[in-house]
Amino acid sequence: MEPQPAIERRGIRRGIYVIPSLFTVGALACGYYAILSTLRAGQFIAAAGANGPFLGTPDTLAMAASTLDNAAKAIGVAIIFDGFDGRIARMTNTASAFGRELDSLADVIAFGVAPAVLAYVWGVRAVANIVGSSGTQHLRDGAWVLTFAYVICGAARLARFNIDTVKPSSDRRFFVGMPIPAGAGFVAAVVHFYKQPLTSWQVALAWAVMVGFLGFLMVSRMRYYSFKTLDLRRRRSYLTIILIGLIIGGIWFFSEPVLLTIAVTYAISGIVLRFVSKIRPHPPTPEEVHAA
Repeated sequence: MEPQPAIERRGIRRGIYVIPSLFTVGALACGYYAILSTLRAGQFIAAAGANGPFLGTPDTLAMAASTLDNAAKAIGVAIIFDGFDGRIARMTNTASAFGRELDSLADVIAFGVAPAVLAYVWGVRAVANIVGSSGTQHLRDGAWVLTFAYVICGAARLARFNIDTVKPSSDRRFFVGMPIPAGAGFVAAVVHFYKQPLTSWQVALAWAVMVGFLGFLMVSRMRYYSFKTLDLRRRRSYLTIILIGLIIGGIWFFSEPVLLTIAVTYAISGIVLRFVSKIRPHPPTPEEVHAA
């Protein structure tokens, strides 16, 4: 009867190993839901323009906007899951090669394919219902290339980090290149803020270029704060607690502007740091740290 406690401890240990992977699967499920919701919104947009240049009923357009917003929210929830899986694995000392690979594969779907499809349907799909010209076809083809470039850049970034994660990092405060959840969060925040799909080909063109630029930021050498050195177990001042509470309250009551501000601020932070580094000397660029 004495070996029984050891067996129970091994069972508990195995259960702990599963917890981070459950969060990863949750992020994957959110990405899959976001893709399905976006495709559903595309059907609403197509139905709205079935009888002519965007002659759909207001109800149809409202359903398209609501479905696109649900897809954006699902990507946001996936970001939360992704933030917890790695941190829980480190806190419980249950990080593994399997979990790392599963996390990267899930990230390609949740933060690569899902936001790319969302960016295309929200930003370009409805324009054809209004203009309906050969120029619009060129816009759609170009947007397809740029959104696919976003997926490629995101996958390349994850592959690069899977290789470099075994190397010791000299400075874990920074990522080199914008993390792919941040790129997905930028797309989701914009869609969540505006909701209604774009109907101007000029704005749609600018949006497609922006999505391609997000892909460039992911594979660039620009530094972004990683927040990996943030230790939640340490005591914090009351000012920090108040700030965190204000952010959470702002997201809860004013999610559209607050999330968009956070996404834009983080996206341009790497560009700002690059310009600052050109003006003020700094130590050599640290090695990359693994990020989902």
